[in-house]
Amino acid sequence: MNFSALLPLMVTLVQLWPYSLSTQNCSAPNTDLSFMAVRRVKRGWLWEPLFATEEQITLSRVYIGQLKSDLDKQDDSLKYILTGEGAGSIFVIDESNGKIYVTQKLDRETKPFYSLRAQVINKSTQLPVEPESEFIIKVRDVNDHEPQFLDGPYVATVPEMSPEGTSVIQVTATDGDDPSYGNSARLLYSLIQGQPYFSVEPKTGVIRMASQMDRETKEQYLVIIQAKDMVGQPGAFSATATVTINLSDVNDNPPKFQQRLYHMSVSEEAPVGTTVGKVFAEDNDIGENAAMNYSIEGDSSHVFDIITNNETQEGIILLKKTVDYESKRRYSIQAKVVNKYIDERFLKEGPFEDKTIIKINVEDADEPPVFTSENYVMEIVEGAMSGSLVGVVTARDPEDDDSPVRYSIVQSTPLKRLFSIDEHNGTIITTKPLDREMASWHNITVTATETRNPEKISEANVYIQVLDVNDNAPEFPKYYETFVCENAVSGQLIKTISAVDQDDSAEGHRFYFSLAPEATNNSHFTVKDNQDNTAGVFTNKSGFRRQEQFFFYLPILILDNGIPPLTSTNTLTVTVCDCDTEVNTFYCRYGAFMYSLGLSTEALVAVLACILILLVFFLAIVTIRQQQKKSPFSEKMEEFRENIVSYDDEGGGEEDTEAFDISALRTRTVMRTHKPRRKVTSEIHSLYRQSLQVGPDSAIFRQFISEKLEEANTDPTVPPYDSLQTYAFEGTGSLAGSLSSLGSNMSDADQSYEYLADWGPHFKQLAGMYTSHRSMGD
Repeated sequence: MNFSALLPLMVTLVQLWPYSLSTQNCSAPNTDLSFMAVRRVKRGWLWEPLFATEEQITLSRVYIGQLKSDLDKQDDSLKYILTGEGAGSIFVIDESNGKIYVTQKLDRETKPFYSLRAQVINKSTQLPVEPESEFIIKVRDVNDHEPQFLDGPYVATVPEMSPEGTSVIQVTATDGDDPSYGNSARLLYSLIQGQPYFSVEPKTGVIRMASQMDRETKEQYLVIIQAKDMVGQPGAFSATATVTINLSDVNDNPPKFQQRLYHMSVSEEAPVGTTVGKVFAEDNDIGENAAMNYSIEGDSSHVFDIITNNETQEGIILLKKTVDYESKRRYSIQAKVVNKYIDERFLKEGPFEDKTIIKINVEDADEPPVFTSENYVMEIVEGAMSGSLVGVVTARDPEDDDSPVRYSIVQSTPLKRLFSIDEHNGTIITTKPLDREMASWHNITVTATETRNPEKISEANVYIQVLDVNDNAPEFPKYYETFVCENAVSGQLIKTISAVDQDDSAEGHRFYFSLAPEATNNSHFTVKDNQDNTAGVFTNKSGFRRQEQFFFYLPILILDNGIPPLTSTNTLTVTVCDCDTEVNTFYCRYGAFMYSLGLSTEALVAVLACILILLVFFLAIVTIRQQQKKSPFSEKMEEFRENIVSYDDEGGGEEDTEAFDISALRTRTVMRTHKPRRKVTSEIHSLYRQSLQVGPDSAIFRQFISEKLEEANTDPTVPPYDSLQTYAFEGTGSLAGSLSSLGSNMSDADQSYEYLADWGPHFKQLAGMYTSHRSMGD
């Protein structure tokens, strides 16, 4: 076996005896080896351990120690025996002198120790001369494993501009050697690549910032870390790991406008909200650290506005108010940009904002005419004659004051008939008198059109108020029902009246009430003004007689406070009622109605009595006619319709139903005496035979039907009325006679059907069937 490639091996032989041991150091001649001999004080074993290195393993087996009994006289009389783990394969012993050799490479990481037993016997007697002894061979570690970075490759992130010494990440390597023995597993970390920005702690593997770094300069670094075992001594094994370190962004850069001066333009026709242009400020930061807000400073903020596009971080200039080339042709505004999120750690480096100048030129355009006012308010008194002046609207061409403008009214057709406008000077006049009570305001739209460019049109609203004049006299607000009792006394209040006026009074309406001049001599009633736009109507005498005068018509004069004042005469109708103190309005209305018809109460009662008699007579005739038209079987038909019996099985037929009798629900009660049902089989046979000689109108047929009907009506056990009674009574009306087999005692075989041939062509097929049947039977 070739041991030239074996790693250095270290083996320790340990004797497990309960005796005290003594040690003695000795040196091996001509080598750098050392060994320890362990000897028992009394009679026992002698141990000789050996520490071997790789350079000495050159033979097929390597000597590692010797077992020796103190009874061994060196006369080859004793035999050494080795048993246990690996005995005979990994470990062999020289039976004559007890020297132990290892024949294979030992790996501590695979098996760190072996348990073996040693025995020595006499060769001649084969008896043990020493008791069997157990011992352990412990495999001492040598540096035969390289360090490994099991968690690599590594990726770490650290904020830019972090101070020196900031921890970035910790890397850890593992070594398969024994960490408790020697330096084989003691690792030392060092930086192969990454200076001068990073450093690593030799014992812990923690990577730290060695200087401040700017992400905007370089945002990613590759650092190589080396781990060596044996504390970095010569001959140590090593391994490397790569660490990718990214610098995260912080807000350490202010925004900067790309230009110190921007030039833009906008047409004077541009509507509010038009985008005038865009500005952009650069920020070397990223993400929310580059978010910014734009604003406009100075007086121009009322004409222009700026908003921020959060996606592109652009500043968009918008038109906030329409511009006029003729009024102002150039604007100079100052825009400012500020970071939305500011890191206070970097404020000492300066403000995180920037400013720029934006010059905006207003472009001239062919504008429509401009009215001197967007809304005009005009007044005109109602009733003014046609052609009266209402007012004047004025518009001009902003590009050329001398350019003519044409005016027109664009409003609904009815308003066109009320107003017209002079197309050259904008004068508005009426076309007919206006009535304030019909409409107090009129709204019209006037347009102005350039003569040289008819497409340029502008509009203005004109609101015309119709001023009120006192052209409507006051009047009663409603029709007053006024009643007076026959026994009324003088000075009694019978009605309180008021007035309304369609005119509009700036100071409020004031009405004055009095009797009309033609009624001042009336000795029956008087009117008293209450000085609050109401008046009371009083009786001027005691006692009234309906027979003398049923109605009184009182003319009342009402005067308003308009300029000039207007009056009107309104008639109040007073009805005399047959009452004592309280008026019964229904009775009074009834009396007034009769008086207007010229009828007395007795005459009206007579008329009503006649009408009632005629109505009763008419209803009686209608009822009689309906009874005559009504079918005598209507009651039974109604009962048939109401009593519907449903069968869903094949039971006993009608007599098996549980249907109720409709007649039992009616008011009248029918008491029937129970009569036992007679057997009708013999009667049917007898009557059948008799029917061969009588017709359907014979007395016997009627008697038979009457008896059956009486029996069904008086027997409570028979089915209800909605049943069908069948009787075997055919009569004598057929030339062919009866085909019924009832009462016949003959069989088909004894009966002759020859007579069927005499019945005529209608029974030809039937005669042929029975004739052929007869022939086949024969």
